[in-house]
Amino acid sequence: MAAWKDLEQAEPEFAARVRRLFGAGRHKTIATLRADGSPRISGIECEFADGELKFGSMPGARKGADLRRDPRFALHGPVFHPQEGKEAEWPGEAKIAGRAVLAGPAGDGSDGDLFLADISEAVITRLNPEATLLVIESWTPQRGLRVVNRE
Repeated sequence: MAAWKDLEQAEPEFAARVRRLFGAGRHKTIATLRADGSPRISGIECEFADGELKFGSMPGARKGADLRRDPRFALHGPVFHPQEGKEAEWPGEAKIAGRAVLAGPAGDGSDGDLFLADISEAVITRLNPEATLLVIESWTPQRGLRVVNRE
């Protein structure tokens, strides 16, 4: 897997677009796995800093307990729907999946947890310029960037 800086080095333009889409709004959504294996969706904030994608969990939060037990996660950036008649202007949406690496306390004197993303995949879903096809751009450390068009 990879740190954020690895994606930035491998595909700087794609990484910049992922980061811009994540920066379009403050609140993101993270999927974690409960102890019984069922999914949990939670609100979260994240930041790109020092070549890492970082996110935290407040003390006692279930998502933090989920990630400490099973580090797999999927993080979804803010979602904005295409505006009718202006679909070609829709910037798309971004997702990142991987494993959360516990990096210590979330801040000075905090009981919360700070996690760094070990990225297995980054994805942008958008429309082509004519707004006639769904374009899925995905990057993994193993295969690099791939683009798929779907009707």
